[in-house]
Amino acid sequence: MRDPDGLIARAGVRGDPDRDQHFLVDDRVLDRLPTYLTEIDADTSHLLEIGGGTGALTDRLLAVADRVTVVERDRELAAFLREEFAEEIDDGRLTVLEGDALEVDLPDFSASVSNLPYGVSSEITFRLLPEKRPLVLMFQQEFAERMVADPGTSEYGRLSVSTQHYAEPELVESIPREAFSPPPAVRSAVVRLEPREPDYAVDDEAFFLRFVKAMFTQRRKTIRNAIRNTAHITNLGAPDAVVEAADDDLLQKRADAMTPSEFAELATLALEVGEPVDG
Repeated sequence: MRDPDGLIARAGVRGDPDRDQHFLVDDRVLDRLPTYLTEIDADTSHLLEIGGGTGALTDRLLAVADRVTVVERDRELAAFLREEFAEEIDDGRLTVLEGDALEVDLPDFSASVSNLPYGVSSEITFRLLPEKRPLVLMFQQEFAERMVADPGTSEYGRLSVSTQHYAEPELVESIPREAFSPPPAVRSAVVRLEPREPDYAVDDEAFFLRFVKAMFTQRRKTIRNAIRNTAHITNLGAPDAVVEAADDDLLQKRADAMTPSEFAELATLALEVGEPVDG
């Protein structure tokens, strides 16, 4: 396996916190990351890596995958990856996509293992989750804890519901700051996301996610008041009709006590009787 510090030296770069660049340099962590896929017998035939950096993780992924596609937005780093891994590229085992992970056309990957740029980790995650592939992603610790939180806990929120709508998330490892160069300001954590179908039906996924967002903007209010106060977010023309039709036990709850299935029940009702308008 390539030495992480050696890769940084050959690339002639230094991580830049201002550009959200923190290179993972701990060999033990790097070696463990692909195992979180193999533990669940995930398909590793074509792995996607977002934010390749100097290629320390890329190297580990090539050891377990038939093919790897790495997305790197930094022009110099993308050029280094093409030089460092020229043999793997020539063999058709590695593709380097230079560009923003939120804008490039992603390949039909089988799973993803990535040390995400933290500033856009949420946006990238919610681009990947609808693909319904196993994901092993690194986040800030606090963000990771919110993803896996249960109803009734202080960490539970819109992120928890939205994540768990698509996948079963598990926080598999906390990573100390010292595992990175340069060390970030906060601890990090690895979350494994196994795709699953929710145990509830949603007719309009976009509306469901918008409804959840609306309810959590009023997390200190009861759901009854939250529905009435957020018509500008949900685009409901008749929020009072939803309140009149909904189960009173649900209306007395607050958002952080609602399960994803209860949100789905209310969102379905809101679509039926709330007179949603386009916009």
